[in-house]
Amino acid sequence: MPRSMWKGVVSFGMVSIPIRLYNATESTSKVSFRQLCPDHHSPISYKRWCAEGDHEVQYSEILRGYEVGKDRYVIIEDKDLDNLPLPTQHAIDIEEFVPVDDIEPGLYFDSAYYVEPEELGKKPYHLLRKALEGTGRMAIAKIALRDKEHLAALHPNGKGLIMNTLHWPDEIRSTEGLKGLEDEVKINPKELEMAKALIESLADSFDPSRYKDNYREAVMKVVQAKMEGEVIEAPEAPQPAKVMDLMEALRASVEQAKKQRAGREKPAAETRRRRKAS
Repeated sequence: MPRSMWKGVVSFGMVSIPIRLYNATESTSKVSFRQLCPDHHSPISYKRWCAEGDHEVQYSEILRGYEVGKDRYVIIEDKDLDNLPLPTQHAIDIEEFVPVDDIEPGLYFDSAYYVEPEELGKKPYHLLRKALEGTGRMAIAKIALRDKEHLAALHPNGKGLIMNTLHWPDEIRSTEGLKGLEDEVKINPKELEMAKALIESLADSFDPSRYKDNYREAVMKVVQAKMEGEVIEAPEAPQPAKVMDLMEALRASVEQAKKQRAGREKPAAETRRRRKAS
């Protein structure tokens, strides 16, 4: 069973729902590199050094300090941060409910967390979930996590609720200065229809199991090749279609997409047939 990383309550009007948060995602970086000395090809090590005392400091001994003046620091301990005078330290106080389409997920959504109700909070928890589903809205709140207060959104996810921390407005960069967005481009209606046909030929429901991270496999091929004194050539970068060739490129893409989809659906249909037969 995973360990919860935050425990508190969700304040829903006059109702307090005791909950726990769990990380919904994890880093799966499967390739790691060591930093090596260029002369000896031996691993580089780092020491935490006190310049004032000219000695090494162990990580477990390091203190956290906030600078209040030149060479003047206030020591802050973990218990100090646990007792912050901040309402969101142990409570997710819902401030408003907004339509789900009001927040652009690709720009605002950050980390994701599963929200689990405590035993006493199950009924109001699922009441909130069903109410959000029925109204097509998500809850906007604030929460203090990992030495920082976050804006957050709670919304239905399957049989439960999920919370996404959101970027603050001042963390969102402006698109001003991106010339490719400001220029007016005339779109040929026939090209637009062909582009729509390409999208429809590749349209499907999202199934994450169809996708695989190939980065580790590619790195290991490079490692093996270098061990054997071989050279792996990178695939050529795709060239952007010329404007005069755009229509033809779209048409060819549609045909290729249809063939790829047919090839993908054939084994899927065979799998379904075998399941029925068994």
